Amino acid sequence: MPTNAEIIDRALDRITAGYVFPGRTADIDAAIRRRLDAGEYDGLEARPLCERVTAHLQEVCPDKHLRLLWTEEPQDLDPSSADDGRAAFLALLKAENQGIRRFERLDGNVGFIDIRRIAYADEGGRAIGAAMELVAGSSALILDLRDCRGGAPEGAAMWCSYFFPDDQVHLNDIYDRSTDSTRQFWTTSHLPAPRYLDRPVYVLTSGVTFSGGEDVAYTLQAHGRATVYGETTRGGAHPTARHPVAEHVLVTVPTARTISPVTGTNWEGVGVVPDVPVPAGRALDAAHEAALGALGA
Repeated sequence: MPTNAEIIDRALDRITAGYVFPGRTADIDAAIRRRLDAGEYDGLEARPLCERVTAHLQEVCPDKHLRLLWTEEPQDLDPSSADDGRAAFLALLKAENQGIRRFERLDGNVGFIDIRRIAYADEGGRAIGAAMELVAGSSALILDLRDCRGGAPEGAAMWCSYFFPDDQVHLNDIYDRSTDSTRQFWTTSHLPAPRYLDRPVYVLTSGVTFSGGEDVAYTLQAHGRATVYGETTRGGAHPTARHPVAEHVLVTVPTARTISPVTGTNWEGVGVVPDVPVPAGRALDAAHEAALGALGA
């Protein structure tokens, strides 16, 4: 088992090498090393070490994706086997029905999909299509992202694609530091279920909604395709790599940043601000009432 100093050294090396804003890494490194030298991490077990270092990282750089994470699952420390956490996330998605918790047909022929994770488009496309097939005949749709804690940009683009008529809508861009390149995300031309057009769409958010869930909410809102009900989201807009630095400790390093072609910015640090602010526990009722009103039901 590495010492706390070794864990922190490895984490800082990963942050310095990969953080999307390289100009901030010297300040991050110096701030954490000052605390390390002062003995603030001495004697801590892995879980409290992660919590304390994360708090200190976010004091100097308020990026909610920049963290040390404790994990129950033992990690392979061989650098040659690293996949930035994809394999572990794929396993989680498989166990959780590609992030789709449930479907329901509400009164007034309003469809409802509860989404907890945003799956990869390749692995999760069939499940996403199955959910959209179930709501294809509804008169309005509610996407519940209140407990959606993140996922894949490709999957967010697939979800959003269902609400536009073709492949001509530029959804967002992601700038990647490692390649110094920008990838554009456009609506998908071919989808495994009917597109959901010319009907109202409502998105539910909360203070838990994060990352990939925020991507879907922000993109649909920015393009005027959905009305957001609920609470301001957590504010994490930077795609992130995960690197094991001890058997049960990961450092998460934001390596890229999202840019909306509509707003010219993203939701980092500010969250997705709802169109209709309402406590998360009331958001479904409020959106359903709005849908019924729009439908004249």
